[in-house]
Amino acid sequence: MTAQRPAATEDASYVIGPGDTLGIFVYRAPELSVELPVRPDGRISMPLVPDIDAAGRTPTQLAGALQDRLREYVRDPNVTVMVRSFVGPSARMVRVIGEAAQPLALPYREGMTLLDVLIGARGLTRYAAGNRAEILRREGPDAAPRVIPVRLSALLRDGDISQDIPMRPGDTLVIPQSWF
Repeated sequence: MTAQRPAATEDASYVIGPGDTLGIFVYRAPELSVELPVRPDGRISMPLVPDIDAAGRTPTQLAGALQDRLREYVRDPNVTVMVRSFVGPSARMVRVIGEAAQPLALPYREGMTLLDVLIGARGLTRYAAGNRAEILRREGPDAAPRVIPVRLSALLRDGDISQDIPMRPGDTLVIPQSWF
């Protein structure tokens, strides 16, 4: 078994992760075509293929692996994998915790900025100390997180666009509660 990459491949193809919903189409075998979620363990199960790793593969790589497994039962299988809903691997998520209107984990997109994350989190609560927020960023798998102070209230209320910094996969935005 080859090593799985936790992030996007060099050609920026989407990498499947736990929680994604996949549409699997087997040409000329509608009884094998299914729509199903990727389990938390990163595997999927479908007719004739009880368990196969999906997380860490691109849709094309997964289609090839499914074709190989189906050759035992179907002559010249032609499989297409379509990602219906995107979550992605946890290393490619951006998390928002604390006094966000809707704390959440968002799938990272190329070019994502702090403002994109705040829009996804529906802004700040009335108790948020937005100008004391921090982004926790890990530079490597074993590295301690680097703390980047951000002024969310200045960005949202005053339009200070200098605070709209680029986000990276794995970033965590921490929004503290204000002191009364």
